[in-house]
Amino acid sequence: MDSRQDSLQFIIKQINTTQYIADDFLKNNNEKFVHRNAFLNLKNNIDAFLDGYTENRFMIMPGLRGTGKSTLLFQAYDYLISKGIDKRRILYLSLDQLKSLNKITLSNLVDIFVEDIHHRYLATLDEEIFLLIDEAQEDPAWSKTGKAIYDQSKKIFMIFTGSNALDFEVNLNSVRRTLFERIYPMNFQEYLFLKYKIPNINISSDLIDLFITGNIENASKKETDILMSTSVLKKPLNKEFEYFLSYGGLPLSLNLNEINTHRRIYEIIERVIENDVRHYKSYNENTKQVIFNMLSFMATQKPGGLSVNNLSKDIASSRSNIIELLEILEKTHLIFHVKPYGGASKMIRSPNKYYFLSSSINASINFTLGKHNPNNRDYLGVLVETYVASTFFRLKNTISKPNGIFSPTGKGMADFILTTFEGKKVAVEVGIGEKDIRQVKKTMKKYDCDYGIVISSATNLIKKDENVIYLPLTTFGMM
Repeated sequence: MDSRQDSLQFIIKQINTTQYIADDFLKNNNEKFVHRNAFLNLKNNIDAFLDGYTENRFMIMPGLRGTGKSTLLFQAYDYLISKGIDKRRILYLSLDQLKSLNKITLSNLVDIFVEDIHHRYLATLDEEIFLLIDEAQEDPAWSKTGKAIYDQSKKIFMIFTGSNALDFEVNLNSVRRTLFERIYPMNFQEYLFLKYKIPNINISSDLIDLFITGNIENASKKETDILMSTSVLKKPLNKEFEYFLSYGGLPLSLNLNEINTHRRIYEIIERVIENDVRHYKSYNENTKQVIFNMLSFMATQKPGGLSVNNLSKDIASSRSNIIELLEILEKTHLIFHVKPYGGASKMIRSPNKYYFLSSSINASINFTLGKHNPNNRDYLGVLVETYVASTFFRLKNTISKPNGIFSPTGKGMADFILTTFEGKKVAVEVGIGEKDIRQVKKTMKKYDCDYGIVISSATNLIKKDENVIYLPLTTFGMM
């Protein structure tokens, strides 16, 4: 049997089995998973395509493993079926499956799907078809293939998901054709909605405005709604937030207990190291061990405690290798960094602060090392700072508000300085329990900040005293 016949049989199997796989994938105890926020944009673009708008028909959804990209693809499939789209018009592929097909590429499969199933060429398609492509980074030519499909037919709607390698591999000629929807870990609001069906009270834009302008009025008006909507919880809201920090960052946690959540997240970390790192660097067992040692070191330090020189000595790896691996881990979005505030000389003299993309990743590494202790306030404070930093990182990369995240230099400073396109500077201090505002005040004075914000569990409601805003952690979690 030739390779084309093998591929055709594979495609027929995909068409006939995807609905069963999706039904099983999207349910827990016979109840379908609730849609994440990212699904709304996906759905809107599908609807627009079906209504004849053909611009946004090439969607790319990169993201860290475990953030729910495959679930979103299956939800897109389920939505299309609910709209009456024949299953023959939908092809779901996970490109890691191509390893079982001898030298078959995504381009080959799409041609066979169009020509042998729909009896057309790409350019002569007369009905809409849908390509749902998971693990797209497994085909090095995925971007070129997507561009070619886009250029040849306005009848194909494509969604490509995969690791954050997609961000860096996309062909420059494809950029204007694509719509990026980066998938991040859940925030506290999304967690409450998905786990407890607590509705979104739409405070996010008001909180962003609070950070960007210093105006607390609109956000303050909605805090009562938060307290009312979360009153159904069986524990105090701040305790649910603390639980979320350790266990709730990734959607996989919603139907698992604490131990299995940590185990699954650690498995994801291992897959990132063993699979995604290979896209950027030649890989061997020594590389793997060095990365695990680096992540273990980072997870057990306070943010800002990472010295490249000390790390190089501790794990017996060259400084240049450590720097290269840190850059690669950032490309996978497992970690990210915050630069010191100031000019080039400051950035050279002061180290970057490194954070995990989710506090739950930090917690899972500590759990594996036997060091997870959510009852320790210092440890919980690290998880809180990680969550706040990752929230700023997500907002910067999606809506550019803030447009800059920095760490102040020197002793006794706040945790962050945010900058805005309007030229404002905001000092931000984060922590568990009472927070001394002297750090914020000192930072505001040194860097001429417009105002300061203290994010803490010590306050229950938003308030403003002169030029310092006090914001509850649980309210910040809704941003």
